[in-house]
Amino acid sequence: MARWLELTVEANVEAVEAVSEIFGRLGRGAAVRPTRLIRDPRDELAVREDPSAPYLVTAHVPDDGDSAAALEATERALWHLQAFGLGPVGALHVSSVEDSGWEAAWKAGYTPQRIGRVVIVPSWLDEPIADGEVELRLDPGMAFGTGLHPTTRGCLALLQRVDPMPSPILDVGCGSGILALAALRLGARRAICYDTDPLAVATTGANAAANALADRLEARRGTLPAVPAERVRLVMANLVAAVLVELAERLAVHCRRGGTLIASGIIAERGEEVGSALRAAGFVERDRLEDGDWLTLGLERT
Repeated sequence: MARWLELTVEANVEAVEAVSEIFGRLGRGAAVRPTRLIRDPRDELAVREDPSAPYLVTAHVPDDGDSAAALEATERALWHLQAFGLGPVGALHVSSVEDSGWEAAWKAGYTPQRIGRVVIVPSWLDEPIADGEVELRLDPGMAFGTGLHPTTRGCLALLQRVDPMPSPILDVGCGSGILALAALRLGARRAICYDTDPLAVATTGANAAANALADRLEARRGTLPAVPAERVRLVMANLVAAVLVELAERLAVHCRRGGTLIASGIIAERGEEVGSALRAAGFVERDRLEDGDWLTLGLERT
């Protein structure tokens, strides 16, 4: 019978996406669930998540010779999250699970995801792709990296409003590389990606190779440079509010005048703070999507 280690962390709503990404890259079948539900005052039978309460993020890793290294890397990545000024992230809890059919069971729960023209298909499934649609082969397991998280959906939606698709494009905080890969599928010829997490850089490269796009994507480890080697007409930054505020001026420096910035990872209550910083850096808001408690902004560099 297969043995698994179940990893669980309690995280503030603003940290959920980042924790999900870490778990998704290191584990299997990451899931997010609220710790508290509240009743809808307009419908006594309806409930919704309470974003002021923490969430539980859970993933599973095989309990084998590689599990110790996986746990160490997870703890290290969670520790690094504190540098971004996110809400509280709790201690990592680990327990043993036995279930011979567990891996097949979690796979059975996933289906292809359609966000506009972009179709995200797990590697073990086949999905018909209609005329005008584009396919990305990405395995689930992280809310951020497979288009399941509201901020990723928002970025993909606004990305499809960019016409014509410029090249090169810049993806800051690339995570799984999903946004850059979607831009390439939608017509960009080249993508440059940055992430401070070496695992994100490796994952982006692996996903590019899995989609036969490795020769058109460059994933670089580190933060966005203060001085750009070249300015681009499209910058995507699915980060968190604190980092968007911190990088606002650099995002503007890398974006050509008249170019587009797609910014997300913004919890609604911090929307004005982020918008103010981006306006001060030279951006004008042209588009906005709201999905639950999250905002995605489309801005023009003036």
